[in-house]
Amino acid sequence: MSVEVTLVPAGDEDSVAADIERHLLAALAHSNTQSRNEPFVLSVTLPDGDMVAGLTAATSYGWLLIKTLWVKDSHRDKGLGKQLVAAAETKGLELGCSNAWLDTSNPAAHAFYLKLGYSDFGVLENDADTFPTEHRRWFMKKRLRTEPLP
Repeated sequence: MSVEVTLVPAGDEDSVAADIERHLLAALAHSNTQSRNEPFVLSVTLPDGDMVAGLTAATSYGWLLIKTLWVKDSHRDKGLGKQLVAAAETKGLELGCSNAWLDTSNPAAHAFYLKLGYSDFGVLENDADTFPTEHRRWFMKKRLRTEPLP
């Protein structure tokens, strides 16, 4: 069989990525015991409609994955990030998750998640000959449920 690998045109990435993820999840459902696999999005919007913070997440195999957390610069240090993470953890628990995980390459975000009870379970670091040399990506987790499921 001959195949051609092509770069997805700019502007089509999101829809193609969603198709790939949908196909992968369907294939995994046939080969692995599943739990609830549900994506969700949380946002903070002002009365004028201006979105000032948001979080994207998904559940899989009893784990909550916090994919992205963003807070507008003008609304940082007001507790919005903490509220969004807490709301995501609550939603994760409602969907049957016992644990949460995330990754970040931002040192300030790393410190933020440590304060929320997350701990490192892995770190990727650039070698001395890789630019930027100081880059790190922390993988973090947190236990959400302290009691066993019934």
